[in-house]
Amino acid sequence: MSAADLGREIARGELDPRELTAYFLDAIAAHDFGPRIYARTTEDRAMAEAEAALKRAKNGLRVSPLDGVPVSWKDLFDSAGVATEAGSALLKGRRPEADAEALRNGAAMGLICLGKTHMSELAFSGLGLNPMTATPPCVNDLAAVSGGSSSGAATSVAFGLAAGAIGSDTGGSVRIPAAWNDLVGLKTTSGRVSLKGVVPLCKRYDTVGPLARTVEDAAFLLAAIEGGKPADLRGASLKGARIAALQTAVLDDVRGAPMAAYRSAVERLQAAGAVIDKIDAPEVARALDQSAVSFTAEAYGLWREAIEAAPEKMYGPILERFRSGAAFTGADYVAAWEVLAECRAVWNARVAGYDAVLLPTAPILPPDMARLETDEGYYVTENILALRNTRVANVLGLSAITLPTGVPSCGVSLMGKPMGEEALLRVAFAAEAALS
Repeated sequence: MSAADLGREIARGELDPRELTAYFLDAIAAHDFGPRIYARTTEDRAMAEAEAALKRAKNGLRVSPLDGVPVSWKDLFDSAGVATEAGSALLKGRRPEADAEALRNGAAMGLICLGKTHMSELAFSGLGLNPMTATPPCVNDLAAVSGGSSSGAATSVAFGLAAGAIGSDTGGSVRIPAAWNDLVGLKTTSGRVSLKGVVPLCKRYDTVGPLARTVEDAAFLLAAIEGGKPADLRGASLKGARIAALQTAVLDDVRGAPMAAYRSAVERLQAAGAVIDKIDAPEVARALDQSAVSFTAEAYGLWREAIEAAPEKMYGPILERFRSGAAFTGADYVAAWEVLAECRAVWNARVAGYDAVLLPTAPILPPDMARLETDEGYYVTENILALRNTRVANVLGLSAITLPTGVPSCGVSLMGKPMGEEALLRVAFAAEAALS
């Protein structure tokens, strides 16, 4: 069931939040992959929150459509008195004194915290491979990685161990695991959802967003972590919607299954009434060229002291990726952001007349877990290619959402305008109906 459907049953008095929460906690404990998906559960907190949700429901005082619905939180959201380690031995035993603002908002809106999910080390990989803690498997291929860095967030929902999940997205970390596990994943605009109490990777790129079964769930979860009202999805339609199909960079080297799923999605969206125009945008390639300096220089700048104090605690490829940021100067970093500002202005003018921009979420299927650990070249190429398409929305400062296509582990993305999540969710809601 979707999170929204569970919320509606609670509202009708047909479902007890305590029983629902106990069901998920029992499922986590019994599941073979429970320890590979959850870094830790928060049973006492969850049951106390469920008891409070039941009282509100009985008294007609529910505070949101998801009041009483259990969700998971990526292990980089601070939670009071509970370890928050961001998938890294560098932070082992770290226990914050207060909840992250997004978690606090979610709790105030009735979300029940089941626990913290595994993730890529310090969120710096799109694959979800983490030999230092745990690697959740893909729901469609148990020998493959699930995508990262919100790997446990996605699999907690895909394997039925949470009704929804909250993750983070710096270069695709919500959308890749969502796509590979046949979920909806929403990347919010940088600055939209509070990062207070969130372990950072690159503060200028870090964003918070939901992973869910449906677009409606994503809208409700976004509202909960913001402490606001969800987007109005009523009457959403693709008839007459103008969608740009981006051609620059994002269709290069797309492999067979993802390309076939993308082409099928285009046909179905057109059949539902969308007008789809192919567009080239040279500024996309130029913006992507700034990725190395703008991502790695900031990441290494933030983490250099902790990393170099104990580099042996890190997985080699992640350590190497962080250290690559040392190759750039401050002047390089400033120049890169000047270029990005120019690219963003050109892009926003180019797509001003469109409701959304369409592209394949990932050019590849989930890579084999064992090979990633033994084949260095394979790890590097798959990691870079996995995040190539999703990174477009990050470098251009956009909102974006990935939707399942019906082909396992193949999603399509819609990119919207900066701070345009409500409009994007309406287009996505209509597209979801066409694709399903």
